[in-house]
Amino acid sequence: MFGYRVPAPDQAMLISGGKNRGGMPFKVVTGHGGFILPFFRKVRFLTLAMCEAEVTETCVTYQGISLNVRAVIAFKVGNDSESIVNAGQRFLSDQGQMAVLTGRIFSGHLRSIIGSMTVEEIIRDRQKLATEVLDGSKAEMARIGLTVDALQIQSIDDGRLGYIAAIAAPHNAAIQRQAQIAQAEANQAAAEAEQRSQRAQAEYARQTSIVQAQYRAEIDRAQAEAAQAGPLAQAQAEVAVTAARTELAEREAQLRQQQLVTEVVKPAEAEAERVRVLALAEAEKMRIQAEAAASHNRVALDRMLIDQLPEIVRQAASGLAGANVTVLNGAEGIGEIASGLVGQGVAIFEALRAGVRQPAYAADGQETAASAEHPGIATARPVQET
Repeated sequence: MFGYRVPAPDQAMLISGGKNRGGMPFKVVTGHGGFILPFFRKVRFLTLAMCEAEVTETCVTYQGISLNVRAVIAFKVGNDSESIVNAGQRFLSDQGQMAVLTGRIFSGHLRSIIGSMTVEEIIRDRQKLATEVLDGSKAEMARIGLTVDALQIQSIDDGRLGYIAAIAAPHNAAIQRQAQIAQAEANQAAAEAEQRSQRAQAEYARQTSIVQAQYRAEIDRAQAEAAQAGPLAQAQAEVAVTAARTELAEREAQLRQQQLVTEVVKPAEAEAERVRVLALAEAEKMRIQAEAAASHNRVALDRMLIDQLPEIVRQAASGLAGANVTVLNGAEGIGEIASGLVGQGVAIFEALRAGVRQPAYAADGQETAASAEHPGIATARPVQET
């Protein structure tokens, strides 16, 4: 917006050109902005940031000894409106003058405070010097709108006078003496420690030699016992080996016997059992076949004769084929001839059937009396299966 100004966080905006509350010469704005009426108001900015002033001053102590003192002051404009107004009226046009004026103020107070103290007090208690300088300058700094955050005394020396060194000499001598005593004590302690170490090493060497001698004696004794026990131990070992070998041979024999039983005896027994069973089965088969043949041979013979009957008739007819036969009664005569041939075949069949007896066989395969009566008749024998 036109005419609206905002100060930085570490600035105070000073607005002049109008009436202000509380009789202040200008309006102080911090932390927020404000509207500025053009041509009727004027704006300036005053820094509120931390500033630093360095003081190097030659001061004379209460004892009349000159000391070179170097100090650093950290200061800034106060945060309240009154401090800002006071600082603005004095430093707004040249804000760098704040550090110059602060240094001069502290230089005066530093000379004043050091003039009331001895060198020993200043050296021994620098914080007291800083506190008294701050307390002495606080009111004067407040009148110009400044506050001091810290005062640090960096160095104090007497140039080439040597007073401070002389003050420190007794302390240095005492420290040196204490250091020498401490060094002597340390050397003595080191010597004693070295002696103890040497005694310990000698004792260790003695104990080590004793232990080594004992160890050698133990080794010699053990070697002697081992030499004496060697033959006995070897004999015992050989006995143990022989026993182990014997036990191994027995186990191998048992395993071989079991292997023979498994590979030879058991298969042979199984084969013998198989042959015996097959022989029994074959004998039973022959017996059954013999019984069947005895009961069915007659039926088989009759069937064979019946099967041969057509052949008998055919042979009779073929015998008539070359004969000079005269048929007087035509077809009827031919039928009578055929009937006669069949009748002859049946008669031959009955004659054969009546005159043939089936031979019987005993269980051992020998011909019985029935078969001996008709030696010319072919008989059926049972065929043995293999």
